[in-house]
Amino acid sequence: MYFLRIFINLLTILLLFSLILSSCDKEYHSAGSELLLPTALKSKSHDVPVYSYQNNVNYYQTDGLPLGQLGKIQIPELVISEANITARLRASTNPTFGNYTQKREDDGDEDNPAVINENETVTHVYLEIPFFNNLNDKDGDGVIDSLDIDPEDGESDTDGDGVTDYDESRSDLDPLNEDSDGDGILDGIDQDNSSYDNENRVYEIDSIYGNRKASFDLRIYELKYYLSQYDPATDFAKNSKFFSNTDYFKRGFFGKTLHDDRYRLNFEELRFNFEEDDPDTEDVDERESVETRLTPRIRVPLEKVFFQEKILDQEGEAVFANDDNFAQHLRGLIIKADNFDDDLYMLLDINNARISIEYEYDQVNTNNTVEDTSDDTTEKSSKTYLINFGLHFNTVKKNIVNSQVDQEILASQSNAPSKQMYLSGNGLFSTLRLFEQQDSEGNQLLDELRGNQWLINEANLILYIDQNQYSSLNKSQFPDRLYLYKYHTGFPLTDFSIDNTVNNNESNRSKFIYGGILEMDEEDKPHHYKFRITDHVNRLIKNDSANVSLGLVPSSGINNIQPKRAETVDNEIINSPATAILNPKGVILHGSESVNHPEGGLKLEILYTEY
Repeated sequence: MYFLRIFINLLTILLLFSLILSSCDKEYHSAGSELLLPTALKSKSHDVPVYSYQNNVNYYQTDGLPLGQLGKIQIPELVISEANITARLRASTNPTFGNYTQKREDDGDEDNPAVINENETVTHVYLEIPFFNNLNDKDGDGVIDSLDIDPEDGESDTDGDGVTDYDESRSDLDPLNEDSDGDGILDGIDQDNSSYDNENRVYEIDSIYGNRKASFDLRIYELKYYLSQYDPATDFAKNSKFFSNTDYFKRGFFGKTLHDDRYRLNFEELRFNFEEDDPDTEDVDERESVETRLTPRIRVPLEKVFFQEKILDQEGEAVFANDDNFAQHLRGLIIKADNFDDDLYMLLDINNARISIEYEYDQVNTNNTVEDTSDDTTEKSSKTYLINFGLHFNTVKKNIVNSQVDQEILASQSNAPSKQMYLSGNGLFSTLRLFEQQDSEGNQLLDELRGNQWLINEANLILYIDQNQYSSLNKSQFPDRLYLYKYHTGFPLTDFSIDNTVNNNESNRSKFIYGGILEMDEEDKPHHYKFRITDHVNRLIKNDSANVSLGLVPSSGINNIQPKRAETVDNEIINSPATAILNPKGVILHGSESVNHPEGGLKLEILYTEY
């Protein structure tokens, strides 16, 4: 037993010694520590080629857009654009003009002597198309950013009267006027500002390009062509499509001229006082008070006799039975603007456009003695009837003034990459190929990158403005943003779809990680656009998706990406995003064949980690 205990103790000592030796194994520790060294992971950058190809469209779909384009503008070094509007009209079903239906007027009512022939007569007719208004107010002080002395500070005092913008807005004073009521006493010490009309508003008008003071001929015609809501070529199963080259005026489908006059835009709030004074309020003259306020808009008179015959005289007739009947009766309007004395291009709130018909009619005043008609009198009363816009589209003409554009298009048709990329909102666009040329076979460069087993951290497509093409560089002349998408389908890239970033303080700044936003150089001059397409490149390298061509267009709004049909100069029918045709601005960028560009020209910059 004694020797057995000695043997067990010796065996235990040997096992402990072996364990100590194995725990001191330097080779094991060396391998483990190597994994933790910072030099094992190396971050690097690599530029890969991008090939650009110039393209153009013959025409594009312009119906179903959220705005109407009207005017003429020349994009420097690119193109001249002219746009007109054609619209179908939409009236309410079986309207009653005056107080009683036409049937009751015709039949009479022995029990109600107030039912008479009302003799409805048009007094005024106006076409109204509102402008878009910029209401951005970052600090929420009631003053829009463009007029705010400090749009980041809600306690700022823009008019310098000693009262903050926020407090003036909350107190129904004018934060843009140191003396709101004009009595010579500053708001900061004035004890009585009751005479100030706090409903007065100052607007900043958005989406007007060129010279806002330019005058032009504004002509409005009756449309004589029936605009079908549904396409007869599809057995009326699909909506009709209307394109930029559809010109019913040129084809002779116009009737009576409803307005023809020289016009200049007015950006003031429209205010209309009461027409009559209320006799029950002797101390107040309502004719000096505002009854109706309208946001700034195009507002022009139309032919009264035409709308008397087409609208009021048709009360009770089948033309008002449904929308289609009315569209057959009064088919719509053609709105043309020409003979501009300077560039002026308007993007208008066409969905809120309307025709306002003011009319008067006879009405019986029973003097509160319904059964006694001896003291009845017939008086004139007035009402307004509104006709809204329905289906609408733009006719757009363009004239390319840069001869180099056509040369680049011809080169691209021969699969030769372009030296410059010419982009504009009326059809000039480019396609891009990453890693390989358009006519190349195989993916040699992609295969090499796949073999490297890189971890792609970021991939940036950088597009440089060709500053040498411009005599001057002004931020306002360039598109604020570009849009990159899958060319053949019109679908967005995955980087666009997964970017949920939102910026509520500045327009067109959501999805800012995906990018495409205009950026300045050190001298604050327009310099380049950058797209972050990391997910797209990762999918290409992982061989999860095809290396498709990408489309590049100007962007009017990052959310207006629904596809519209278009035909290119190659007679190819494509899906072009709506955002490409909602912005008249343009830009010239360096293409893939640019030489001696200081930043290396068109490129895809890949930031990766290498093991």
